Amino acid sequence: MKHVRLYQNTSLKIENELTLDEYGSHHLIKVLRFSQGKSITLFNGDGFNYIAEVLSSKKICEVLIHSKEKNLSESKLNLTLAQGIAKGEKMDFLIQKAIELGVNKIVPIMSERCVVKLKGEKLTRRQLHWQRIVIGACEQSGRSVVPSVEIPITLNELLNQQTNNGFILHHRSKQTLLQADPLSEATILIGPEGGLSEVEITQATQVGYQSLLLGSRVLRTETASLVAIANMQLLWGN
Repeated sequence: MKHVRLYQNTSLKIENELTLDEYGSHHLIKVLRFSQGKSITLFNGDGFNYIAEVLSSKKICEVLIHSKEKNLSESKLNLTLAQGIAKGEKMDFLIQKAIELGVNKIVPIMSERCVVKLKGEKLTRRQLHWQRIVIGACEQSGRSVVPSVEIPITLNELLNQQTNNGFILHHRSKQTLLQADPLSEATILIGPEGGLSEVEITQATQVGYQSLLLGSRVLRTETASLVAIANMQLLWGN
């Protein structure tokens, strides 16, 4: 069995005993059938791993934190993904893989060609659902910093914000990442299914986003996002 990592939204300190939250207790006791004395890793988003021993695994799971260590898995590239909202499981998949690839923040964007319409309580529920996917991806990929999924905003709202080193994918662009200067911080803007309209692309470039070409083929939104992230990490991150 691989070593288990669990997120706990609480303060973690060496030599402290801790009762895991409902999800963590259920996962260890009912799913993994963990027994007393085994070791797990906890994290709460502060960038450290906390090594803990299971003290009890009956109805609830209690652990004792023995040590902590700095998690060095974060990329040196601070990368924000501004992603046009894709349909259903496609957006879930995209968020999960973006986190595994080291993205620091995800901003869901409502643009002209978005099929998904979110507002009110439905919007709040979806944002919380995406944040849970982020936590699961951090547990799986070994990250101890938990990126945020922002409340969805419109493209105009995004473009009214100050953005450092913004890029926008455009299949007619002449610039590739190999021609860009190395960066420590960047934002990549990618449209939903159907892409961004020509008007939206023009609006983005007018406020400073650089158009970017990934290759000679037109990619689906979930493919384009992950290819762009992976290439940026290869060139400027880790």
